[in-house]
Amino acid sequence: MAEEKQEEKKKGLALHWQILIGIGLGIVAGILLCKIAPYEQWSVYVSWAGDIFLRGLRMIVIPVVFTSIALGVAGMGNTAALGRIAGKTLLYYLVTTAIAATVGLTLVNIVKPGVGANLNLAEEVASVGSGEVSFIDQIVNIVPSNIFESLSKGDLLPIIFFAILFGFFMNKVEKHHAATLTNLFKAIYEVIMKITMFIIRLAPFGVFAIVTGVVGKQAGNPQALLSMAGSLGVFLLVVWGGLLIQGGVVLPLLVRVIGKQNPWRHIAKMSTALLTAFSTCSSGAALPINIRDSQEKCGISNKIASFVLPLGCTINMNGTALYECVTALFIAQAYGIDLSLAQQLMIIFTALLAAVGTAGIPMAGMVMLTIVLTAVGLPLEGIGLVLAVEQLCDMPRTCINTYGDSCGAVIIAHSEGEQLTI
Repeated sequence: MAEEKQEEKKKGLALHWQILIGIGLGIVAGILLCKIAPYEQWSVYVSWAGDIFLRGLRMIVIPVVFTSIALGVAGMGNTAALGRIAGKTLLYYLVTTAIAATVGLTLVNIVKPGVGANLNLAEEVASVGSGEVSFIDQIVNIVPSNIFESLSKGDLLPIIFFAILFGFFMNKVEKHHAATLTNLFKAIYEVIMKITMFIIRLAPFGVFAIVTGVVGKQAGNPQALLSMAGSLGVFLLVVWGGLLIQGGVVLPLLVRVIGKQNPWRHIAKMSTALLTAFSTCSSGAALPINIRDSQEKCGISNKIASFVLPLGCTINMNGTALYECVTALFIAQAYGIDLSLAQQLMIIFTALLAAVGTAGIPMAGMVMLTIVLTAVGLPLEGIGLVLAVEQLCDMPRTCINTYGDSCGAVIIAHSEGEQLTI
């Protein structure tokens, strides 16, 4: 016991508290700096720290995903185990995303934040749909024509597909070759995890810089702040309320009932990954931390964590699906368009497909929204209504996306008979 206490003292303040302090100081700094000088004058002197932190995280995402999935699939040993775990994972992602979308539609139908919204607040959205890719094309593109091109571009779905194939066929070669490959990948994975640990020690400083920039940009735009007080303020509350229900009720309930684990202890153990997702607005940035903490703090095996979490990072978007549904109905209400029950069900279905169909595309949330709006015939110009609060919606929905992945890993690990340490 004495040794444990001494070790805790050496470690100092826990990382998640350091990140929270970074967020708090970033908010204060962003407001104060905007009072001293315009955002454009000082942002360059702050943003570099956040850029370096994010670039560091993105640098390790591809190596983590490739090595962890290949090892995870190889560790399953047989086709039956792989098929069983993949089936459970996809079912969990579809069900939770559908629940999130339904929660969002229910809230927006009750509150009706778009009724009477000021359409003059619409911002320029010409470039939003420029990266749109059809669902069928995205499915075809899962099979990479050039894996090195996919690696260089960071296209996660083709990389995951190739890593699954590579891991599967690692078990099909001669035993001494399989052992060599397994040892090599384990060594690479261990090195990447050491690099990850080094990078996340910089998280408080990177998060401070990111939050300072985000707050400073908004604080320097009085029109954006005023717009939040009206219909957009109510819209924001509906989005945050829906995400709170999904992340504070639905997912914890699934962890408790199906995963047989304490959801609040689970959240505490995953707090560093969740705060990273929240502050960076990137599930990919939080992925290495999510994998590490799921294994080290929750006791989830490498084969489960390395398969479920990278896959979830690309196709499981609880928070984003909820946001798309709320936004689509908000825009319909703002334009005075009544959507039937069938059209609202179409929104849910399209949001589910779009979660896969836009994976790996820049501004994925906005591209998903163009797909959802087009499916029910809503004007794409309506996206301009919500751009002023996009950042404030992006932070919590990314956090819920990451939390949903983590809950999936817990539930699937329990279903496979693993003894967790939550």
